[in-house]
Amino acid sequence: PPQRSLRWAWAGARRCLHGTVSARAPPLIPIVVEQTGRGERAYDIYSRLLRERIVCVMGPIDDSLASLVIAQLLFLQSESNKKPIHMYINSPGGSVTSGLAIYDTMQYVLTPVCTWCVGQAASMGSLLLAAGAPGMRHALPNARIMVHQPSGGARGQATDIAIQAEEILQLKRQINGLYAKHTGQPLPVIEAAMERDRYLSPVEAQEFGLLDQVLVHPPPHGEDEPRLVQKELPNSSSGPPPIPSVP
Repeated sequence: PPQRSLRWAWAGARRCLHGTVSARAPPLIPIVVEQTGRGERAYDIYSRLLRERIVCVMGPIDDSLASLVIAQLLFLQSESNKKPIHMYINSPGGSVTSGLAIYDTMQYVLTPVCTWCVGQAASMGSLLLAAGAPGMRHALPNARIMVHQPSGGARGQATDIAIQAEEILQLKRQINGLYAKHTGQPLPVIEAAMERDRYLSPVEAQEFGLLDQVLVHPPPHGEDEPRLVQKELPNSSSGPPPIPSVP
């Protein structure tokens, strides 16, 4: 009957859909097992790192990630407002409002927040990197840092589009002011650098004021100072164009 044929066709379409468009399985999170006086205790790796006051900002910045990071920052401040928090960043950026929520919490807590760039700190990720405590902003030697102006889109009535455009421009001015605050660069220099995607090596980002130290290795056992990358003179024949300066 036609109804049976229709049901079979629908069932076949569902099997095809489920077989070809399957959700990606979440990454496997390692479990750390520790021996205690009461026996073995298991932690997921991020919970174990949290015990060491390490917070990971990995992946696109959205409301879910912001909620997790903010909760961890507030928890660690309640544990101690003197011991530093170490925030490791490997992010392409993401939502401006979510990133600003993390930024405001970093400034709100009394605990100094050390930032570490591994991989990349792009867009809002670079602002979080720069927002670390002065003298405690780090990058590994092969990381990449990128700054640019906020982007977005709007649709609907002309009045609604104008409202959204003004909001994006306001966010642009606000973010430029934050970069100027944390880098020490004049606002016109920040505005020129943010006009388009600007990719920086760790040494270039250090010279621009986005971070303080480029690390090769952590401090050897029994020493306080980490091993640093020596600054290299820029090569005029290669590499990205220099950061524009105020005339």
